[in-house]
Amino acid sequence: MKYRLQAILFVFVAFMLGCNEYMIVGVLPDISHEFHDSLSKLGLLVTVFAMVYAVSTPIVTSFSNRWKRHRALLVMIGIFLVGNTWSALATNYVSLLLSRILTSTVAGSIISLIFVLANFVAPTHKRASLMSWIFAGFSIASVIGVPLGTIISTHFTWHDSFWMVTILTVFVLGFMIWLVPRDTPQVQSTLSHQFNLFKDVRIIMGVIFIVAVCAADYTLYTYIRPLVTNEMGFDITWLNWILFAMGIFFIIGNKFGGYLADRGGIHRLPHVYITMLVLYLAFGPLLPFKWIAVALVAGLCITFASYGSSTQLMFLDIAEKEYPHALDLASSLNSIFANIGISLGSFTAAEAVHFTSMRNLGYVGSVYALLATLLIFALSKRYDGMKYNVK
Repeated sequence: MKYRLQAILFVFVAFMLGCNEYMIVGVLPDISHEFHDSLSKLGLLVTVFAMVYAVSTPIVTSFSNRWKRHRALLVMIGIFLVGNTWSALATNYVSLLLSRILTSTVAGSIISLIFVLANFVAPTHKRASLMSWIFAGFSIASVIGVPLGTIISTHFTWHDSFWMVTILTVFVLGFMIWLVPRDTPQVQSTLSHQFNLFKDVRIIMGVIFIVAVCAADYTLYTYIRPLVTNEMGFDITWLNWILFAMGIFFIIGNKFGGYLADRGGIHRLPHVYITMLVLYLAFGPLLPFKWIAVALVAGLCITFASYGSSTQLMFLDIAEKEYPHALDLASSLNSIFANIGISLGSFTAAEAVHFTSMRNLGYVGSVYALLATLLIFALSKRYDGMKYNVK
């Protein structure tokens, strides 16, 4: 019974973090109206959050290794609570930007520690499933939390959307004090010793693979609204339903990823990313056939989200066996390099539309998809773990 409550709590933490990270996109117009700032300027709230998240997560996670995990986690949740509440109280752009920097500084380390704790509390045969549900917590936030925050912002104020996350955080903090295990095995080491993890070629290949997948994802996702309305020909009403359906397919992809992680993990992924490459190459020619294009987007959402559980278990497996001093750092690799990939994909898409038609973004994304496919084939040959699960 306690494990089930812990599992629910861990997924809820991911949901809470996802609401805080993604909700800003839905409330930017209301912030712009109140602050009298342009949307382009306010877009830095998203960019800076991702950059600070990627840079701070390995550093904060490594330093937190000096304390017991449950204490470090509770302190970081407390900092997150302060940062999000500061966002709710912000009355100008600078104040809001600083509050977002504060929350992004600890958000990645929080989810990293959650993954480590989940790896210890879950029975071996349930680890992949729990990992996939934690990843799904972020997708659930995009499906439920972000629209809910937008509705609250529209009917009340954008400040109230952040107050909603503050209430969720207080709830999470209370249950963490009760449910977070206090005796997980831990090896303390210096920062430089932990970063020895990056000398492992499998780790390097794994993180570049994640960057490539997420860059491919955001090559299209950055411009999904004009792609759906201008290129596919759907009206604004259909756009909302399609975005909702994309969130559902991301969740399906997370759970499918958990299924694969139980049945070979990394060694099953090459087939998934060959499929992603084919879908990308077909996207441009089939874009005018709007319902076929929607089906392609659904397939892409599933393939985008399928890697998480397998790569997370691989990173933790390698660290447990060969770099026990870097276990917490290993747990953060997915979130760090996913954010780097998101930034790269968004930048690539923004530059590409200056030189080519938006309908060619599928071909641009296929470059990253090809890189991801080649890397996962090579990684499958180098990494021996999980092969015993191939059925």
